[in-house]
Amino acid sequence: MKEFAPAKINLFLDVIRKREDGYHDLGTLFQTIDVGDTVSATLRSDDKITLEYNVPQEYPKESDLVFKAAALMQEAYRVPKGVDLYLEKVMPLGAGLGGGSADAAATLRLLNRLWKLDLPMEALEELGASLGADVPFLVRGGSAFAEGIGEKLTPIEPLQLKDGQHLLVATPLDAVPTKDAYAGVPKSGPDRWEAYKSGFRAAAGSSPAENSGSAIDFALENVFNSFEISVFPKHPLVEQLKQQMIRLGATSVLMSGSGASVFGVFGTRSQAESALESLKPISRYLAVTRFFQGF
Repeated sequence: MKEFAPAKINLFLDVIRKREDGYHDLGTLFQTIDVGDTVSATLRSDDKITLEYNVPQEYPKESDLVFKAAALMQEAYRVPKGVDLYLEKVMPLGAGLGGGSADAAATLRLLNRLWKLDLPMEALEELGASLGADVPFLVRGGSAFAEGIGEKLTPIEPLQLKDGQHLLVATPLDAVPTKDAYAGVPKSGPDRWEAYKSGFRAAAGSSPAENSGSAIDFALENVFNSFEISVFPKHPLVEQLKQQMIRLGATSVLMSGSGASVFGVFGTRSQAESALESLKPISRYLAVTRFFQGF
């Protein structure tokens, strides 16, 4: 059995406040995209969990979110069978695209089928919350507002780019440690986030099917990421990549998550592919893609 693990971008991301537990309350619009890793699984007769990769990873397998997701699910539901897992890793690490979290979410969906648990998506989201803040969203994907540390989800009508539009996602020759992004990021309070949600809902209207064009227009015209303020001074390659993408004709250009990836929208696939070629010398990952509608 195989399961696709679509990556995500953040079309809007604001840091609202620092919490007493040391984490931060965020407001974000998550969107899955049509690129990602693939997790494969083969049922074992014993209860052992194994994990292999297409390319060696620089960390112990036991700390991999794929392994952790399998172990968590096996323990939570007392599954007597094990699994041989294989991760075909495509997405870069430290990129702000949710690659590891997407792998964990895909593992939960995959083992739900393989082990015949028949769990609802809500149960998988609940399991995923203990693995990472992005995992609950990535269980279903699509489009969703997220609050808290990212675990409080409000799914919305899935967004889609207009005919012809394509997304270029690029990761520079740099990685942004999460602590770098949070150090010095302004805490804006709730006003900007609440205004954004209100504006989005007004644009979407009461009939999402009839007004979906307005929703995507609003989302693309109001991209924002407060982490750019803290990341760009310490990681000039990320800002350089953003500026270069703008010069190449992209609109709605934004850093995703806490970095280091940047995305931009092009009017046609050929324009996006041309920009991709231009950005190769300063990038460690590049992809032309569109939005993924979710599971």
